[in-house]
Amino acid sequence: MPVPVLQAGTDHPLAAGPHGPHALRPLLDTVLDALADGTADRAGPLPAGGPHTVAERLRAAAEPLLPTTGTGAHEALRTLVRALAAGAADPADPHCTAHLHCPPLAVAAAADLAASALNPSLDSWDQAPAATELETRTCRTLARLVHPHATAPDALVTTGGTEANQLALLLARETAPTPLQVICGANAHHSVHRACWLLGLPAPTTLPTPTGRLDPTHLHTALRTLRHQPALVVATAGTTDTGAIDPLTAIADLCAAHRAELHIDASYGGTLLFSRQLAPLLHGLDRARTVALDLHKLGWQPAAAGLLTVADTHHLAPLRHQADYLNAADDTGAGLPDLLGRSLRTTRRPDILKIATTLRALGRDGLGDLVERVCTSAQRLADLIDARPGLELHTRPTISTVLFRPTGADDTTVARLRRTLLHHGHAVLGRATADNRLWLKATLLNPYTRPEHLNALLDLVEGNTTR
Repeated sequence: MPVPVLQAGTDHPLAAGPHGPHALRPLLDTVLDALADGTADRAGPLPAGGPHTVAERLRAAAEPLLPTTGTGAHEALRTLVRALAAGAADPADPHCTAHLHCPPLAVAAAADLAASALNPSLDSWDQAPAATELETRTCRTLARLVHPHATAPDALVTTGGTEANQLALLLARETAPTPLQVICGANAHHSVHRACWLLGLPAPTTLPTPTGRLDPTHLHTALRTLRHQPALVVATAGTTDTGAIDPLTAIADLCAAHRAELHIDASYGGTLLFSRQLAPLLHGLDRARTVALDLHKLGWQPAAAGLLTVADTHHLAPLRHQADYLNAADDTGAGLPDLLGRSLRTTRRPDILKIATTLRALGRDGLGDLVERVCTSAQRLADLIDARPGLELHTRPTISTVLFRPTGADDTTVARLRRTLLHHGHAVLGRATADNRLWLKATLLNPYTRPEHLNALLDLVEGNTTR
């Protein structure tokens, strides 16, 4: 059998096929060396110098991006991977804590490589026979974790919480007898408002959340005002700003009393379910019709790794779609699985492989241990802040997000301090507004962050406060 090749200056074996592993192996060594070199070049959680400096360094390394004659695979990988690593925000660095941006597990990254090499497309069974079955089984396994009392729970793979929220609103809209009204708290993710706009729904009824959580009293008033109009309540289990969890049981009780549907955005907090110690924080989650999960947040997956779970697979019926070249009726009747109703996308990569590999490799207990580690680190950081008179803690963390600020500083000082740390490449802290004040935000997602790392981070904050 001839070796499959792509003609591009010199022959390059394809990644897949019988010669794929032999073609990839030497390139992997080049990539790993380039990652190490780029990380050493950066020497911190973020490249120093700010946007202009980073852009100039990248330009100098990467140009020309379309040479007349190619430089070859090894040179291109050495150059561009090193440049990208040198200019990256490193989520594995304990001082990179701004966002819900996790360091991926090596086993998940390795599985993602296999997915790229095999390149299945989950829009028809004949493009992804085994991946189709793996996705079905893994989705149902995770859906049963979320909806343990449901008869036929199911889940769809999404690109993250934003797509999951949009799908949840779409499913609710399609089954509502009259125009749907979405109700959410001011603490809800911005994707809820964007989804209403994209789907042609009225703007959400947005309830104030001065405590950071949706107040059942305000929700009761809003539902009573709507009376017989179909409503979808969106609750949050892990807000982006503080990690707060809405009172899910009380909200579910109100939805049942007023015959409203319930969607819970658990993109951040959903993986607390892996921990038997922390899962009770999500009491009431199983009563939602739909739940958004996002394993590239607190699940240590390379992006993208989102899911939307449903309490019953029949809730997915509105997504059914037919395209004869992908799911012809006679093929479906003959037993070929129909995949078009599993997503709004057509071509889909097998993101389920890295998720399934991680679940099997670590098990529920292993993942639960990682979740508990980052939550413990957040509590430890809160203790350290409390012990420093020069720093003010907003509130005790619910999951792994901690808000704090220099004592007595105004918002301008807080914003400038954050940008100073970014500019020098010393630390990556987020920002959040709570109680009408600006706070520094540390979202801890590295399970191996140690107390000395946290103390060093606080030293950086205090050392740069007056500059």
